[in-house]
Amino acid sequence: MSCGLVAIPVPAARNPAVSRIRAVIVLNILGFHQIQLEFFDPSSSSTASLISCSDRRCDLGAQSSDSVCSVQNQCGYTFQYGDGSGTSGYYLSDTISLDTVVGNSLISNPSAPIVFGCSTSQTGDLTKPDRAVDGIFGFGQQSLSVISQLSSQGIVPKAFSHCLKGENGGGGILVLGQIVEPNLVYTSLVPSQSHYNVNLQSIAVNGQMLPIDSSVFATSDNSGTIFDSGTTLAYLAEAAYDPFINAIQQTVSQSARPLLSKGNQCYLTTTSVSEIFPPVSLNFAGGASMILQPQDYLLQQNSIGGAAVWCIGIQKIQGQGFTILGDLVLKDKIVVYDLAGQRIGWANYDCSLSVNVSLNNTGKTEFVNAGQLDNNNSDRYEPYKLMSSTIITFLLHIAFFGVFPFL
Repeated sequence: MSCGLVAIPVPAARNPAVSRIRAVIVLNILGFHQIQLEFFDPSSSSTASLISCSDRRCDLGAQSSDSVCSVQNQCGYTFQYGDGSGTSGYYLSDTISLDTVVGNSLISNPSAPIVFGCSTSQTGDLTKPDRAVDGIFGFGQQSLSVISQLSSQGIVPKAFSHCLKGENGGGGILVLGQIVEPNLVYTSLVPSQSHYNVNLQSIAVNGQMLPIDSSVFATSDNSGTIFDSGTTLAYLAEAAYDPFINAIQQTVSQSARPLLSKGNQCYLTTTSVSEIFPPVSLNFAGGASMILQPQDYLLQQNSIGGAAVWCIGIQKIQGQGFTILGDLVLKDKIVVYDLAGQRIGWANYDCSLSVNVSLNNTGKTEFVNAGQLDNNNSDRYEPYKLMSSTIITFLLHIAFFGVFPFL
């Protein structure tokens, strides 16, 4: 991918919860390493243009209440993230170009004008070299997200899919379009939400329904259940967390020794977790269920005296009613965000395998294999894209962190 007439490689941290594109210079998938942040220079591209306050595209930013106007009549923004970090800058229009692959052949790239935020100031974790990213590639539902802008121009369908590989260093595929998989189950999106809210109705542990009122998961101003692959772990609403932990504890009480580490529930065991920890079922409106095996909600830590330490990666959101389904539970699954149909689907899948991509305007499908596109060459971290008719597939080397500092 490149931005502007002068080709600039675009690294990206993708986030479905964000409804705009923000670039410090460009967007890096591998943004978890030490990054020397540089600021985008609009003068480096002859196709770049500033967005004025009178431009109708400035109003699109105002939909999310983050748009501001400077005394120079320049459309800007100030945005705060959930972790307390923030960014501010100005809106810019430039041409985005997408290298395309049809079958096994790299062909010329299509391009489209796109509006993105050009940051001039960062706060919080965004300033830390080990946490910062060069930018955020927004996949939210509002008008300034990359999926909304490209689909409104007819370049891609109004849908995207991902398959995040949880083992052996991560990786995966992001498809602008729909991955076709016969085992997909779907649940409807909650209408008129900026995030990907769904109706979670109940949770069962080892086949036993937990005593949690369904209203705990309902969408309101201060509650709701959200799919968010921009979140590493997963979080339960405060009222649902204790019943969940208690049910796990009752199941494994004879086989694993519980311990708390930095407030997190962990267990010492010498037995395989698949033998002693129960399956968890998240049950959604419409009859769809997401079955979590132990490896989908546990994270292995250091060993103590020959026993493995496993911690529950599903956390509690203190004082809040939100349930957030992040990478911990979304990994090793195909997840389809069908925005045109206002639904989300998922199916268990080995994300190192080929995926079948729908070609919407032909009714045909085509297989895309991340490993084949990679080719093990020196540019293995350069995102590849597949575009066949209206489908673009990004090969993303997404770092998934299976260990976090409990101990």
